[in-house]
Amino acid sequence: MKVYLAVLDTLADWEIGYLTAELHSKRFFRNPETDCQLVKVGLTAAPVQSMGGMEIKPDMVLADLKLEPDDLLVLPGADLWGQPQSDPFLNFAKAALAAGRNVAAICGAADGLARIGVLNTRPHTANNKEHLAASFPAYEGAALYQEAPVWRDANLITATGLAPLEFAREVIGLLGVFKPQTLEAWFQLFKTREPQYFGDLLASMQS
Repeated sequence: MKVYLAVLDTLADWEIGYLTAELHSKRFFRNPETDCQLVKVGLTAAPVQSMGGMEIKPDMVLADLKLEPDDLLVLPGADLWGQPQSDPFLNFAKAALAAGRNVAAICGAADGLARIGVLNTRPHTANNKEHLAASFPAYEGAALYQEAPVWRDANLITATGLAPLEFAREVIGLLGVFKPQTLEAWFQLFKTREPQYFGDLLASMQS
């Protein structure tokens, strides 16, 4: 499987940090030999600069992207999701969802999906329901808005920008690359910082 990460200027580094670290390192995978590739996708081949000032060079361009059934497209937060220049990513995600492919969007990216009407018929969350309704005339999904940090509706995951850990847990769960008990111990360790969960995490890798 491949996890395609959309990269664009002002990408919010922290919103994908937990996720990219675990997918790249595979340190807690149920099978470290799992063929799970993290691929950076740009609108062009030119490097972009994240919100934290990190230069990110795309591995490929969006025009060449084809999602297979087990693949996932991750849309991270950025300042550009309210602007037309992000529309190629959003329109690709819209078509991918309609074809049954997996898409995960956090923060401004979830807002962007709302902007083009993708969230009108699907349970979802984002940064703020009132903001979506006031800002995007095409958004008609307020009745389906979930007051939760992250929400999964079949092949779509949405999250607020304040929930990078919850977002990572939901995405990793969708991919199935951790054992369930590993994923729960991992999440609780980072969420609570209680040492007992470190022991649980190590034990889960041995069972």
